[in-house]
Amino acid sequence: MARITNPLTNTEIRAAKPSTKEYPLYDGNGLYLLIKPSGSKIWRFSYYRPHDKKRALVSFGSLNEVTLADARKKRDEYRALITQGIDPQHHQQQKREAEELRRGNTFQKVAADWYEMKKSQNLAANTIKDIWRSLEKYVLPNIGNRPINELTARMFVTMLEPIKARGNLETLKRVLQRINEVMDYAANSGLIEMNTATNVRKAFPTPVRQHMPTIRPEQLPELMQALSIASIERQTRLLIEWQLLTVTRPVEAAEARWEEINLTDSTWTIPAGRMKMRRDHIIPLSNQALAVLEAMKPISAHREYVFPSFKTPTLPMSSQSANAALRRMGYKGVLVSHGLRAIFSTAANEEGFEPDVIEAALAHVDANEVRRAYNRSNYIEKRIVLMCWWGEFVETAATGVTIATGTRGIRSI
Repeated sequence: MARITNPLTNTEIRAAKPSTKEYPLYDGNGLYLLIKPSGSKIWRFSYYRPHDKKRALVSFGSLNEVTLADARKKRDEYRALITQGIDPQHHQQQKREAEELRRGNTFQKVAADWYEMKKSQNLAANTIKDIWRSLEKYVLPNIGNRPINELTARMFVTMLEPIKARGNLETLKRVLQRINEVMDYAANSGLIEMNTATNVRKAFPTPVRQHMPTIRPEQLPELMQALSIASIERQTRLLIEWQLLTVTRPVEAAEARWEEINLTDSTWTIPAGRMKMRRDHIIPLSNQALAVLEAMKPISAHREYVFPSFKTPTLPMSSQSANAALRRMGYKGVLVSHGLRAIFSTAANEEGFEPDVIEAALAHVDANEVRRAYNRSNYIEKRIVLMCWWGEFVETAATGVTIATGTRGIRSI
């Protein structure tokens, strides 16, 4: 016949005195209070393991830390697990390990793992650098050391408020996009239940898309005159001319390498790894663009980059050098270096060149996916004609003479 155990009372527990030997006070269903000779009182729970039916013992803590009610609650939780065939000690160990794993996965660690995966996605090198740079600047100082499973929408909103206050909504949009990618990566990896940053964008205004500041083609003579007398390094002036004549993006122009130039064919091939559209871009070089290269040969022909950095010649000039020069020339808010491409686009379209040829020269990808899939032409022959026309257009706007020679003088178009 099973022994009937009367549940303990708080009065019994308080009255229990230490003896020369430890002894138990049974509460029933495996729970008892062990009274030690030292006077300490420890809760113990005895049970049979579900998988091998061997007796096991676990401590719930001392009476000073765990009340009778708490000990009974924990016993009931453990017995419920045993009923389901789960060893409660093993279950608790798994929970501790899972919690340690989650706490060890800080936002910075998960972001670093995500970043390694991101680098394998065939993105442009500068895009990859910009991704981590933005996280280092705006995110990691605030939440980098926080466990990723503790991050809330409110934390993200608070962190991004200063960017909004400065009016940098485009920056905010990009940073939040990268936060969401990290959080999605964590959710898909099983580190968190859900991405708590999913709807944070709704807490901020949507940035209004603005076109890059630029000027009309008929204002090009004024720009070329300002460039010719500007108090800037000759190499910086040549970089601006190179970007203007090749209609490339600022970073593509600044990072031009001599090995990419084919003087025999008068072409510059930018490899896919440096292109926004992720495919090689061949640029026919006009006589005016070739003259810029001739002017740079004494300066950099022995180096990797056509336009090496002044401070560290093994690196290229900053893509922001042209913008800084334009601001000093008085074009702040009027023209940025990326806007040089718009001058070309406007002039070429108004001249009547085929839109597809112009878009190919600008290395734009067709927005229509079906059309893009079938139209793989780079229009190279037609672009040779277009770029020669553009070189003469720029030369006429400047002097009527090759612009890299140093001779200046404005002639109306």
